Amino acid sequence: MLTVVSTPGFWISIAALAVLVYVFAIVLRMKNKAQVHTAFLFLIGSLLVWSLGATILQTAWLAGLPTWGWAVDVAYVGLILTPLAILFLGIVFARTRIQFNLGYAALFVVPALSIAMVVTNPVHHLFYKTVEYATLTDFSSLGPYFLFHTLYSYLCILVGSAFLITYSIRNAGFFSRQSLLIIVSILVSFAYNGLLTVQVIDVLFHTNVVAFFVSVLLFYFAILRYDFLGVVPVALQRIVDHISDSFLVIDKNGRIIDFNRTFTDAFGGVCRIRRKQTLREAAGADVCEPSFGKLLLEVADAVDARTAASFERTLVVDGEERYFTVEVSALTTPGDVVLSTVVLLKDVTQLKRAMDEVARSQETLMERERLASLGQMIGGIAHNLKTPIMSIAGAAEGLKDLVDEYDASIEDKKVTAADHHEIAKEMRTWIAKITPHTAYMSDIISTVKDQVAQAADTRVMTFSLDELLKRVDLLMKHELKQFHCELVVDRQTGPRAALTGDISTLVQVFDNLILNAIHSYEGKSGTITLEVREDPTGGLLFAVRDQGKGIPHHVQERLFKEMVTTKGKGGTGLGLFISASTVRVRFGGRIWFESEPGVGTTFHVAIPVRSVVPQGGPA
Repeated sequence: MLTVVSTPGFWISIAALAVLVYVFAIVLRMKNKAQVHTAFLFLIGSLLVWSLGATILQTAWLAGLPTWGWAVDVAYVGLILTPLAILFLGIVFARTRIQFNLGYAALFVVPALSIAMVVTNPVHHLFYKTVEYATLTDFSSLGPYFLFHTLYSYLCILVGSAFLITYSIRNAGFFSRQSLLIIVSILVSFAYNGLLTVQVIDVLFHTNVVAFFVSVLLFYFAILRYDFLGVVPVALQRIVDHISDSFLVIDKNGRIIDFNRTFTDAFGGVCRIRRKQTLREAAGADVCEPSFGKLLLEVADAVDARTAASFERTLVVDGEERYFTVEVSALTTPGDVVLSTVVLLKDVTQLKRAMDEVARSQETLMERERLASLGQMIGGIAHNLKTPIMSIAGAAEGLKDLVDEYDASIEDKKVTAADHHEIAKEMRTWIAKITPHTAYMSDIISTVKDQVAQAADTRVMTFSLDELLKRVDLLMKHELKQFHCELVVDRQTGPRAALTGDISTLVQVFDNLILNAIHSYEGKSGTITLEVREDPTGGLLFAVRDQGKGIPHHVQERLFKEMVTTKGKGGTGLGLFISASTVRVRFGGRIWFESEPGVGTTFHVAIPVRSVVPQGGPA
């Protein structure tokens, strides 16, 4: 019967072996394992073989039996492979996924040679000289080849440890739980093995296995408790808890693995989120508010698609309607391997309300501008109609006198037929004077009516260049006359082009440009040129040119970008701002300018031409 002397070291070895088997089984049963889990299985497996051989040798030694050579071989196979397993664990952790090639296969050459030397050691005794359990760690019992093997093993451990420590600090920070775990685990095994190698301590063979077991156990806690190998942390927890935006971190399997305190504070009352659950599980929970649950499902779809997504949603939080922008971004390696997905939820409620307030203020300013334009147009209409009305009134008086004269001559014998013809001729003269004035008034009224009617009509219409220029001329006649300015139209076009869009808004654009040109003369008389020519690339090019005071350089930099004016209290700066928007948005065109202070300004407008009106078509 085999009798084993029970010692604490023996039971520690048995416990370590049992825990290694348990950890190996746990990791082996994990679903959707990544390469890093496979590398970790390699490490546990090699240490398990080492521990098994060491436990058999320890048992035989405690039972007083001779050291079995085959058990030594088993133990050394595990010992030889463990440093290589640490190296591969570090490489895979750093790169997430590797393509096994000849370079990685070459790393197995020395371990394979070492295993061969162990198996054939009874022939040459180059790996170890004597096979006695009590002296297996003694330097005098080791062969010359063992030194070469030891150097290679330490090189593997050093490089693998460097990868693990460097990338854990880079990803999670030096003082994170993950980094501290891995640093401690490496120090335990490396320091103990180093002291044993240089014979600072004199211990039995199995104790070195226990030291490596402690390291693997620390890795185990990192995997299962902190998801160290399942996700790359994005920042230190203490830092991210102070980020103003809420965020979720989703692993490659769709599980929630992290979120910050901002997320808990913002959404703790609408949905109870727990780590390890999927987004769909959280959305389907009874405690999750419907609108937030719907958002989680949208995020889950984006995560499954492995694509970046950004959208805005309205959520009811603490009984208040709030606005959030949601950004879904995948964290990938240089090889486009998805590590995890970060979901950022930014509360833009205040920004949204501020933008709404700005929009309302802008609408108010635009309404004031429209009222000012309306008042200006009405003043121009009144002035334009005043002259023809006075002429018609004078003609009416002349006709009244002729009617009275004709009525008095009916019974007068002295009035001859020639006199009657003379009276009729004078009546026709007065009527001829009235006709152009009534036609002019009709044009004015029709232009204003169409301008007002089409300003409220958003339908796209086709209009001719002639119609555009006619309206501009009629509506600006009063301002030009009032400020003693002359508008010269220089038309260099062929067939009458037809433009597509809202003619009323385009008329307002040119009215605004001409009015600015009038004001540039500061009350002095001047000439304004409206040039129209064909664009070589297709379309029409308009140019409104003056020789006024020009635009100051500091204003030029802000023109079209914001509401700026050089008229002081007399202007709002909306005119050019709206004109630029109208040209770009409603006509797909461009507007730009050239100006030199004291020399003059030219505004250029490029409008695409949709079609051409044939000769003889409507004007």
